Amino acid sequence: MSRKFKHVAVLKGGISKEREISLRSGAAVAGGLRQAGYAVDEVDVKGPDFVLPDGVEAVFIALHGEFGEDGQIQELLARRGIPYTGADPESSRLAFAKDLSKEILARRGITTPPYEILRNGRPRTLPLPVIVKPTRQGSSFGVHLVRDEICWQDALTEAMIYNHETLVEQYIAGRELTVGIVGREILPAIEIRAPEGNYDYRAKYTKGVTAYLVPAPLEKRLADDARRLAWETYCALKCRGLGRVDMRLSPEGAIYVLELNTIPGFTETSLLPKAAAAAGCGFAPLCARIMETAGL
Repeated sequence: MSRKFKHVAVLKGGISKEREISLRSGAAVAGGLRQAGYAVDEVDVKGPDFVLPDGVEAVFIALHGEFGEDGQIQELLARRGIPYTGADPESSRLAFAKDLSKEILARRGITTPPYEILRNGRPRTLPLPVIVKPTRQGSSFGVHLVRDEICWQDALTEAMIYNHETLVEQYIAGRELTVGIVGREILPAIEIRAPEGNYDYRAKYTKGVTAYLVPAPLEKRLADDARRLAWETYCALKCRGLGRVDMRLSPEGAIYVLELNTIPGFTETSLLPKAAAAAGCGFAPLCARIMETAGL
């Protein structure tokens, strides 16, 4: 395979609450790129003054959360003229900010659960059960499924800690789905079966807690609809290179888009590598494919 880059760096770690997950993702990506034949430097990013080794031609961003998925690191790399993987600064910012991405989905007619943004003591108007999450955070930090009124205030208080506003979203009973995209290829849908239907931090990152069905056992119409909605979401937010769209499938067969992750995880429990493997693409070739999409 002809490649644009030979010497690359993997940016990992970062300054967000997802630092430990990012370190795991970055180490896995670096190993995959080395296996694919790249010369790889691993850079532990601890702030905007990070230094790239001499000779690096492009970077694979394996940073999650703030200063990873929110457009800041992308803007710094663009200013330095260093090609990078994933969405550009503006698309990263829009996808990371759940309030902004929800507005875009609604304008484009992409079905998403009813929601409201709470700030400054505004009361909730949606009926329980609801999902409560910070508007700008990842890896399920501060996310709660609230079924009982007695649990509402504690969930809201914790979610508000992160950025003083909260997305409250109607809980859609049913099945959890996710669809990954690499380049222009839409990967098979995955069904996520988490304990009590709550795909929280523990369910995401503790091996063996959650079951993943790859590909998801869906009738063809639903599988096609999930992949179509993933692509429409990816295009609506003007993403590139890679992404993963999370959804809920109701018992009535309606699919609701929850959010798009511009830098999905690459740990041993991560979903994009599972979907790529189901499509016949191993981990090292997957890392190489994404690396070759790097641009400014």
